[in-house]
Amino acid sequence: MHSQRDRSQTAVGPQDAADESRVPADEAGPRLDQADLAVWGGFLEIHTRLMRVLDADLIATHGMALVEYEVLFKLSRAGGALRMSDLARVAMLSRSGLTRIVGVLEAQRLVRRVAEPSDGRVLIATLTPIGRARLAAARQTHSANVRRLFLAPLDGDQKSAIAAGWGRIRRSEEHTSELQSHHD
Repeated sequence: MHSQRDRSQTAVGPQDAADESRVPADEAGPRLDQADLAVWGGFLEIHTRLMRVLDADLIATHGMALVEYEVLFKLSRAGGALRMSDLARVAMLSRSGLTRIVGVLEAQRLVRRVAEPSDGRVLIATLTPIGRARLAAARQTHSANVRRLFLAPLDGDQKSAIAAGWGRIRRSEEHTSELQSHHD
């Protein structure tokens, strides 16, 4: 059994990337080289910083957390209504996490949950007119921040390279997930 100190030294966050050299190789496995650490640690750091700023600005400006915005956005992209299980999948949330968030959105009258006509046990989350209006306002703020904080510092070639990299990572992860689901 590892002590608390041992476990804390095997973290993978951006602040820990430079500390990896202190972890014994037999505990941590093969080490990432400096270029890989720069990519992985940079991704974690930028993701964390951006999510904090985007969330704080949406809360301050629109009284809406980033995760709430994302749920409204996913509903809008799906035509305004989705089964709760499908919404959880596309929003990449657990069912219980989505239920809590939809409860918050429902209390603000941004979303309604209605029973599916053919199967009353299935709930459908539906974007309300108030929800559409709040999403439209929040989308302007969110899009402006994404452009300013993430896209503006990059040139066209860098954006293309990052998009291509995300595509390759996504396909690799989906393939790995498929193999694991067939193996389970």
